[in-house]
Amino acid sequence: MNKIRAILVDDEESARDVLQNLLLRFCPDVELVAKCENVLDAVEVIKKEKPDLVFLDIEMPNYAGYELVNFFQEIEFEIIFVTAYDQYAVRAFETAAIDYLLKPIDIERLKRAIVRVQTQHNLEQQAQRLSLLSNTLENKQLKSIVVSDKGQQHIVPIDTIIAIEAQESYSFVHTIDKKYTVSKNLKHFETIFLDNTSFIRVHKSWIIAKEHILNYSKTELSINLSNGLVAKLSKYKKVEFEEAVMA
Repeated sequence: MNKIRAILVDDEESARDVLQNLLLRFCPDVELVAKCENVLDAVEVIKKEKPDLVFLDIEMPNYAGYELVNFFQEIEFEIIFVTAYDQYAVRAFETAAIDYLLKPIDIERLKRAIVRVQTQHNLEQQAQRLSLLSNTLENKQLKSIVVSDKGQQHIVPIDTIIAIEAQESYSFVHTIDKKYTVSKNLKHFETIFLDNTSFIRVHKSWIIAKEHILNYSKTELSINLSNGLVAKLSKYKKVEFEEAVMA
């Protein structure tokens, strides 16, 4: 197997050195061809070296890491973002299905990220995901999410989602025109919608969009939604639900 040619972009020298050492010790399939301390330097190096993979710190002076993509008409390299813990940024990565590493870098997660680059190479889908990530981070507003269904990734506008239903280790994302089967649990979506008051968790198996509620039954503990969907209402969530819909 050919080695993955990579460059590393981070404004902190110590962070560059740490990741370089981790790659040397634990990722023999990665050949580090350059290290850069800012986005503009990285643009020049990428054009010259044409790497397969870019490790990209998200918070740097002058240009944020995600702005790197604006300097290219086509993104012909995989990106793994590296970031210190920031809850909003992490939710943005999860939303866009973009690979990221948290500082301090966990070795096993780094190895898994490299394996994904080797096995799930799809630059066309990555361009869509990067655009979504950029919009979410710049506007601090979540308008769409990426869902993977049967190996295909779909960008789903938030305002088309009626409900998300848990089914064992999978979830069904019900939209106004389609149902997606996603290998994520409900906690994943609850984290994404943490600050979004349009959605409410009403049962261990259901998150629903408030605007799609038609009516509900107090006796049957069920909620009728758009498109004929019927969600369950937990008796433990009943008071919270009633307060939410009356607000």
